[in-house]
Amino acid sequence: MLRRIAISEQSIPFTLKLTDTRAYATIAVFTALSVLAPWGFHQCHIAGATFLPMHFFVFVAALAGGWQAGAIVGLLTPFASYATSGMPALTVLPQVAIEVTAYGLIAGLLRQKFGLKVGWSLLGAMAGGRLALLIAVVLVQVVTGQVYSPLGPSATPLS
Repeated sequence: MLRRIAISEQSIPFTLKLTDTRAYATIAVFTALSVLAPWGFHQCHIAGATFLPMHFFVFVAALAGGWQAGAIVGLLTPFASYATSGMPALTVLPQVAIEVTAYGLIAGLLRQKFGLKVGWSLLGAMAGGRLALLIAVVLVQVVTGQVYSPLGPSATPLS
């Protein structure tokens, strides 16, 4: 019984193709959910920065739709969120876009191309996304000389 409930390879049996209309609808829905979730958290005064609701739907899009859908949702979400709500702040928008895009890309690749189970795909994507964020923060700090980190000033690697 437990094996039937657990998420396995049969739970997500398809990968959306980018030529499919269903793929565009899925990308639009997951992007909208990724924008609405943080907005809803902030409206209810729930710690959105702690729960990271924007990232959740990027992971789901990558696992359900493959690496293309995950990367596109990850790239569109921060910009759509900024355009509608002004969050994340413009100073950290590039780093957040890189991080969330890496989450979607890596989760989808690990699941689709390497055939890893959902848990391992998520774990690898979380590590890879944080590594991409670290690289983005260091690059911004080296190029501009300013410290702009989505994780706060105490989390900057070169301070």
